[in-house]
Amino acid sequence: MPYARTGPGNAQDGKPKYDLTKFEPQYFERLRSRVAAARDRGIYVSIMLFEGYGVQFYKNAWQGHPFGGANNVNGIEADANGDGMGMEVHELGNPRVTAAQEAYVRKVIDTVNDLDNVLYEISNENHPPSTEWQYHMIRFIHEYEKGKPRQHPVGMTFQYKGGSNQTLLDSPAEWVSPNPTADVPKGFNYRDNPPPADGRKVVLSDTDHLWGIGGDMAWAWKSFLRGYNPLFMDPYNGRALGYRTDNKWDPVRLNLGYVLRYARRMNLAAMTPQEKLASTGYCLANPAKEKAEYLVYLPDGGRVTVDLSAAGGMLAVEWCDPKTGNTVAAAAVAGGATREFSAPFPGDAVLYLAASRE
Repeated sequence: MPYARTGPGNAQDGKPKYDLTKFEPQYFERLRSRVAAARDRGIYVSIMLFEGYGVQFYKNAWQGHPFGGANNVNGIEADANGDGMGMEVHELGNPRVTAAQEAYVRKVIDTVNDLDNVLYEISNENHPPSTEWQYHMIRFIHEYEKGKPRQHPVGMTFQYKGGSNQTLLDSPAEWVSPNPTADVPKGFNYRDNPPPADGRKVVLSDTDHLWGIGGDMAWAWKSFLRGYNPLFMDPYNGRALGYRTDNKWDPVRLNLGYVLRYARRMNLAAMTPQEKLASTGYCLANPAKEKAEYLVYLPDGGRVTVDLSAAGGMLAVEWCDPKTGNTVAAAAVAGGATREFSAPFPGDAVLYLAASRE
């Protein structure tokens, strides 16, 4: 834990009580070493500062919480209504609790601020009354990092249960992770037909908040082509989550790799969701004359029409089979008009069009 266990006296787990004014050096040394190790491997780390799901849904979770009055030497009790759950720890009702949390957040920032591969997440699936507390913490991080060498994106994830995606979009966070259906425009949902990203927030399409355990290869492509960043909560070997059916999820894992292959290949920063340019509605495009690029998903395979009116010159044509990752080149086509394309294999298909130098 981040707090030193100094006593005097024992907490409810029989170990020395926490002192909420003193930090445990080993915790922060470990935090920094792991973030640095991820950086060395090209991995971004989302540092989850607080945990809201466990306090709500794990039996007796509050008995071991540092902000439980019986567990610290500071006389701080965050369980304001005495129901034994302590959900008020993630609200703004107790200034002493908030001040201690801010000190912890400052310590985390001081520990990793110089590292580039950092994102912050305020809390995992906290209860809806935590909204103002989460907004406060987001603003607190922004303000504190103003005086630091680096500023990092701060995120807010869906509040479970009973949260609202609109709460995420209205927040001061740079990135959000939504629920499939709460406050989603009619006809859309974040699992199967996500609304096109509008640039207000960076959106992480996280299977944890969409399913719990779930996702398929279609979700990976639909999320990416609608302007989102797909994240898969992998059950791995089933020991902590899901069942021991490891290979069941191979199509998702593989297709995230195929998505990444195109993301690295394209001028991704110039591409935006352009669902009206393709008859399937799934198109990420940069229709910029001689630099045009289009990535199109065909959920049912077959044929698709793509509006290439804004593209100049010839475009190279490539098909990718999501079932295998294999690619097939086809004859180049001219821009300047709407063109029809037919997938050369059955089932799901991905079409890539790029300005050709031929």
